Amino acid sequence: MKKLMFSLIAMMVVVASSAQTPSAPSYKKLPTLSVNFFLKDMKTANLIDHTSLSSVLNNSQWTKVRDMNPGLGLAYYEGLTEHVDFMATLAGSYVKYPFSYYAGVSPSNDNKFLLESSANLNIKLLTDKYFLVPYFSFGVGASMYAGTYFAAYAPMGAGLQLNLGEGTFVHTMFGYNAKISPLATNHLTYSIGIGSPIKERKAAPVVMAPPPPPPAPVEKDTDGDGIVDSKDKCPTVPGVAKYDGCPVPDTDGDGINDENDKCPTVKGIAKYQGCPIPDTDKDGINDEEDKCPTVPGVARYQGCPIPDTDGDGVNDEEDKCPTEAGPRSNYGCPEIQQKITELSKSIYFTTASAKVMDKKAIKSLDEVAEILKKYTKAMLTVEGHTDNTGKADANKKLSQKRADSVKEYLAGKGVDASRITAIGYGSEKPIDTNKTPAGRAKNRRVELKASYAQ
Repeated sequence: MKKLMFSLIAMMVVVASSAQTPSAPSYKKLPTLSVNFFLKDMKTANLIDHTSLSSVLNNSQWTKVRDMNPGLGLAYYEGLTEHVDFMATLAGSYVKYPFSYYAGVSPSNDNKFLLESSANLNIKLLTDKYFLVPYFSFGVGASMYAGTYFAAYAPMGAGLQLNLGEGTFVHTMFGYNAKISPLATNHLTYSIGIGSPIKERKAAPVVMAPPPPPPAPVEKDTDGDGIVDSKDKCPTVPGVAKYDGCPVPDTDGDGINDENDKCPTVKGIAKYQGCPIPDTDKDGINDEEDKCPTVPGVARYQGCPIPDTDGDGVNDEEDKCPTEAGPRSNYGCPEIQQKITELSKSIYFTTASAKVMDKKAIKSLDEVAEILKKYTKAMLTVEGHTDNTGKADANKKLSQKRADSVKEYLAGKGVDASRITAIGYGSEKPIDTNKTPAGRAKNRRVELKASYAQ
C-alpha cells in the first residue's frame, strides 16, 4: 500500500508540473460543480479479500443493489490538461461500517453517517471534444464515521463521461476504495452525477499596439540617491555607487542582502544570518521541527525513526505483532508453527470416525488452544485427512468432519472460531502407504498450520 501511495503522489506532482505550462488547450475542462448520487457496497470487496474474485462470482455473492447504501455528494472538477482533470469530492451516506477484526472496534448494529472526502486525478482517454469519454481515476481520501472514527483510503476506479454541450456532462464511475489506515476497509462505490461549469471560458486577449517611446528625459536623479539617472542602473530605487546606483543585491531573495547574508545563494532567515534552518541529521526535517535532530527519521514521527515497540528489529509499521518480539521471517511475530506441528502428530482417528482417538490427542489440542489464546493474532488452518478406505466422496466429507471436530474443540476451549479455518482433503494427501493398517492409521489425521493475518 505504501508503494501505491508513493506512486499516486508522484503522479500528482508530475501532472501538476505539466499543468503550469503557458499553453491554453481549447478542450481543457472549466471549473465545474457536480451533484452525484451513489451506492455504497461495503460487503463484496471484503468477501473478495477473504476468498477470491472467482469465488464471489461463481457463488453469486456480489452484493445486490437492494442491500447497498445510497448517498449524495458534491464534486469539483478542473482541467489540468486536455486529458487530465483534477477532481475533489465530498460525500455522505449512512452505512453499517464493517470494521476489520484487528481494528479493535465493534461493528455497529445501526446505520451511521459516513463522511468522505477525496482528491483525484481523472486520466481521460479522449478529450472533452467527444461525446463519450472513458477515464481512469486515482487519488487519496479521508473519511469520518459516526463523528468518531477517522480513516485514510486510496480511491481508484474507471468511468464514462457523457458530454451534453456547453461544458455540462453526465458521469458514471465504478470505484474501489483501498484501505490505507487501520480503521479503513476496502469497499466499492457505484456513482452517477451531472456537472456544469461555474464560470465561462475566457475570451482571447486583444493585442494592442505598443505606445510610442517617451521623449528623452532631462538629466536628473529620480531616486535621490546622488547618482544621476544616466549613470544609475536602478534610477527609481535608491542605491549605492558600489553597485552603480542599485541597492546592495539579495541574490536568493530572502530579504537579507548579500553583504549580511552568510548563504547568499540559498534562501534563509535572519535568525541564521540568511542561511536556512539547519538539518543536522540530513533527514529533510529541519532542526526546529525535528524531535530527534541528531538521528535520521521520517516526517510522520516528527523527524524520529519509525519505532520498534517490542525491540525485535522489525519496525512497528512492518511488524504484524508490534508488542510481541518475533523474527523478521515471520513478520515480527513469535514462531509457533514448529510447536503446533509437533502437537498435531498425536491427533489421529479410527476408521470412518471423526472423533479424536485418545487422551494424548486431547492433551495436545489443549496445548494448541493455550498457544492460540496467548498469541491472539495467530490464525490456524485445520486440514482433515483420511486413508483410502471407502469412496472418495465419503472420505472428503469425513475429512471435513474431522477438521470441523478439531475446530469445535478449540473453540470450546476459548479460541475465537473466526480465527480457525477447517478444510477436508479426503484421501488426497497421504503421508504413508495405504496398503498397511499402520500406514492407514497415520493417514487418518489432522494437520495444524499456524499463520498471521496479512
